[in-house]
Amino acid sequence: MRFQLCFPMIIGLGLLLLNCEDKQSSKKTDTTVVKDSTTLETKIQPKKEPKSEFPILTDDNAMEFFLEYEKENKENKVRITTDFGTIDILLYDKTKFHRANFVYLTKRNYFDGTQFYRVVKNFVIQGGSSDGTNIYERRKKIGHYLLPPDTKRGYTHKRGVISMPSSEIENAYKLASPFQFFIVQKPDGAYHLDGEYTAFGEVISGMDVVDKIANVKTDDGDWPTKNVYIKKVELIE
Repeated sequence: MRFQLCFPMIIGLGLLLLNCEDKQSSKKTDTTVVKDSTTLETKIQPKKEPKSEFPILTDDNAMEFFLEYEKENKENKVRITTDFGTIDILLYDKTKFHRANFVYLTKRNYFDGTQFYRVVKNFVIQGGSSDGTNIYERRKKIGHYLLPPDTKRGYTHKRGVISMPSSEIENAYKLASPFQFFIVQKPDGAYHLDGEYTAFGEVISGMDVVDKIANVKTDDGDWPTKNVYIKKVELIE
């Protein structure tokens, strides 16, 4: 009887020990899986901003850039769409750096949404800037550079000529501000500007629009009292 009682107890004790070992093994296996999943966990990498296909232009690299750019970008006609209508312009091939610069800025959509911010009746209308805060960001993405004058190509500041103003900073060489332009509206031309500023194109259609803009009301600083927007500038055939 004593043997019979002990035997079931021994068997029960053995089963209990086996059950404990199974639970310990299960715990060890679960821990391993957790460690593996942690080790293999995919780390989220921060997104990199797409690299621009164009360099940031400076006084050191702008001329070299436009020398190559003008060889591959031969377009020479642009259309300026304004609140008053469209102005079509032929860009001169001989002033290649200024032509290339204008084509480049057009393709970068720089002028879209800028304004004719200076209007002097019977003289010029000047555009390419804005009172918006985003203009700074646009220029920052393109670069900071000036263009040397190119005034000995035989072009004059006759009525309808598009020319490039000098930088606002003091410079003895009349280095041009590449982001701005002016169109001569004066009926008999503004020939006193010859040799000082680079004429790089002329209006071939839309001088009536230029005249309309030249007649808007302005404040004491020649800024139109009602903004005159350049809706877009685009290349045309």
